[in-house]
Amino acid sequence: MAQFDWDEYKEFKKTSNKEDKLAIAIDFMRSYYNMSNPRDIYGMLIADDIGRMMLEKRGLSDVEMLESYIYQL
Repeated sequence: MAQFDWDEYKEFKKTSNKEDKLAIAIDFMRSYYNMSNPRDIYGMLIADDIGRMMLEKRGLSDVEMLESYIYQL
């Protein structure tokens, strides 16, 4: 699995109109990595320290919770 590219994320964030950093990260992953599967998105975020903190901050401890969060966006 690829590593999250935080430099590209920062550039992507400048063009986003969203406030929530996790929502921006999910949009970035959909665009930059062409990911649509919540399992892949969760796997990449949980493998990264900052991504893990974003998930923990929102109480998202598994793929199903992340999927529910994504559908609320």
